[in-house]
Amino acid sequence: MSKFTIHSIETAPQASKAMLEGSQKAYGMVPNLHGVLAESPATFEAYQSLHNLFTQSSFDAEELTVVWQTINVEHECTYCVPAHTGIAHSMKVDAALTEALRNRGAMPTAKLQALHDTTLLMVRNRGVLSDAEMEAFFAAGYGQQQLLEIILGFSQKVISNYVNHVAKTPVDEPFQQFNWQATK
Repeated sequence: MSKFTIHSIETAPQASKAMLEGSQKAYGMVPNLHGVLAESPATFEAYQSLHNLFTQSSFDAEELTVVWQTINVEHECTYCVPAHTGIAHSMKVDAALTEALRNRGAMPTAKLQALHDTTLLMVRNRGVLSDAEMEAFFAAGYGQQQLLEIILGFSQKVISNYVNHVAKTPVDEPFQQFNWQATK
């Protein structure tokens, strides 16, 4: 079995060094996921670009968290769920929302529930939604833009969740307090 390398700035391929330096500057550390992604500069760049685009989407902090954590929990990503719990705290997202997402609970508002349900349907049905499912999403106050932005968030999460699955990326020390295991 091959063990994935968690690169530092010093060990990373040349094309990944600047991205890792950016991670160090932004987070005060190089997250283990970024260290793993550094092995493939193109994949690392794609992940960072998708992340930046998704955080600039029309979703607010709660909505970003709903999309990210819905996907993370459904994919059973034991790295991303704790990391996004910490990120949600830093974004001042209500801890009750974060816990509901981690534990597959109900969302605090009908609008967030519609976002959660639609994101989950998109993941489970590989992007196929019925007309009734789309209409329920639109009736909750979202539009076509937000439906497309779920797909953008999903694209980012496929990279991170799948990389973490194959690499068995260890959770970073700051997020270990939020460790998580899947329950069904």
